[in-house]
Amino acid sequence: MRSNQPMKRDHGSQPSGLLKYAAIGGLLFLHFPILFIFLYAFTSESKSYQFPPPGLTLKWFEVTLNRPDVWRAIQLSLEVAGLATLVAMVLGTLAAGAIARSRFFGQEVVSLLLVLPIALPGIVTGIALRSAYGVMEIPFSFWTIVIGHATFCVVVVYNNALARFRRTNQSLIEASMDLGADGFQTLRYVILPNLATALLAGGMLAFALSFDEVIVTTFTAGQQTTLPIWMYQELIRPRDRPVTNVVALIIVAFTTIPILLAYYLTRDGQDVTGSGK
Repeated sequence: MRSNQPMKRDHGSQPSGLLKYAAIGGLLFLHFPILFIFLYAFTSESKSYQFPPPGLTLKWFEVTLNRPDVWRAIQLSLEVAGLATLVAMVLGTLAAGAIARSRFFGQEVVSLLLVLPIALPGIVTGIALRSAYGVMEIPFSFWTIVIGHATFCVVVVYNNALARFRRTNQSLIEASMDLGADGFQTLRYVILPNLATALLAGGMLAFALSFDEVIVTTFTAGQQTTLPIWMYQELIRPRDRPVTNVVALIIVAFTTIPILLAYYLTRDGQDVTGSGK
């Protein structure tokens, strides 16, 4: 005789040993190579990598801090990534709103064209941008790098914003308008709060993609040297090889901070009133 009571699911069951080992293996596969970056940032050998290192030292941190070319490259990368992210967040959000809130002929084609840049190989995008700059006689500068990075940063913001727009209850916007709010007030108090975490995630990903972009930057930078270009040049023609590892270690340390902040800011978002977070 069948019981009419629903079956209870055991949400506290422990994963099997195989799953635990698979998870550990995946973590090692992803992060074990990074440990070598940390190790060789302290090596006493300046021209080649030896394992185990012949000795450990902190002198390369002092050398790195006193290298002006490192600071120029970091500053340029931060400026480019920041502006490219800002442009991507504005254009990507507007495009997502247009696609999600309206119906028009060729909508799917437009949506496809918006996500196409992220699917193209970087070298194709770089050649296309370089050719366009040449035809329009635009000299290579800081702004040509920003435009180049924004072309693929728009995609990640667009995808995040579009998904959130489609999950946002249209009745919230209609209720806001019925209560007398104008378009700007509805945007400020209803739409943007519901988009906040999606824009945060898209902006962080866009910033990360821009900050470490090499291929597109190579075709659009001219004489400008961003941090990834500087690191690539240092690996080819090393002056002090461990300096590259010190820079990589610093980048890992500082990029962890916004990731942790974003995690703590968004982990309870599903409990916020409004059902859009």
